[in-house]
Amino acid sequence: MIVTVTPNPSIDRTVTLPGTLTRGAVHRIRTVTDEPGGKGVNVARALGLAGLHAVAVLPAAEDDPILTALRAAEVPFTAVPVPAPVRTNIAVTETDGTTTKLNAPGAALDATTLDGLTRTVIDTARTASWVVLSGSLPPGVPASWYADVVAQLAGSDCRVAVDTSDAPLTALADAFGTAAPDLIKPNAEELAGLTGTSGQELEAAAAQGDHGPVVAAARQLVDRGARSVLVTLGAAGAVLVDPSGSWLAGSPPITPRSTVGAGDSALAGYVRAEQAGADPAERLRMAVAYGSAAAALPGSALPSPDQLDLDAVPVRAISPAHTES
Repeated sequence: MIVTVTPNPSIDRTVTLPGTLTRGAVHRIRTVTDEPGGKGVNVARALGLAGLHAVAVLPAAEDDPILTALRAAEVPFTAVPVPAPVRTNIAVTETDGTTTKLNAPGAALDATTLDGLTRTVIDTARTASWVVLSGSLPPGVPASWYADVVAQLAGSDCRVAVDTSDAPLTALADAFGTAAPDLIKPNAEELAGLTGTSGQELEAAAAQGDHGPVVAAARQLVDRGARSVLVTLGAAGAVLVDPSGSWLAGSPPITPRSTVGAGDSALAGYVRAEQAGADPAERLRMAVAYGSAAAALPGSALPSPDQLDLDAVPVRAISPAHTES
């Protein structure tokens, strides 16, 4: 079983425009879709489409629309009751795939609810192969919460992945000595924030085919205790760094339609490949195939295995060996 944890879930509303978004203008909407969301929920949905048993853990009232939507999508879940409704996030997608996101802060969690969520995560982790902690933290939750949970899971048999940003990611990195996850998944800007580099410079170098600065920055995090670092770089592909080496995957050619859920799909692809016993290069290949397939889908749709093109994802080892696969 794989457990995904979404402390700040959402209903993801995607608004598709027939043209380009113009600030201050009046637009007519082409389509509107609502999906159960939040990063961990998306990971669970993608894994479920691949036939893996993934359980989404989240705070939500029994009658909240997100739980109704999860039931309809046949996504197993464990909900920790909260009185306030789950937030609604809005993504505005243009015809070229450019996506503008408007994310609400979410309902505050009091100490009792947060304690219940923490205990639920620890309890479900006892029978899990992976625990995936994803997304922002809602009001009332300390920035150290992910680091605290990772530390509590340190003695368990499950592997732990964390995908977050801003203060929670910084707090996690500061605690790598005692709370080192098996995988973190930053983008270039998040990686730069952790390593004192420039996100723009990392992205610019990667776009020009020079992934050395990204690898060097990710290697800093491995040296500090992170076991694996998966850096997603959008159209420039992705890099995976662990103690044994570094690998680069290129993105296959796609027509982008929406970036909503692409990073979550990449994480799901990595976990799916690891569960199948794949080596690091093949985990990276699967991650990029998933992320690219998600970006080619409309709204917040997530890819199923038959929508992947693994053969279109080139992977090569950067170190210690230089080989093509």
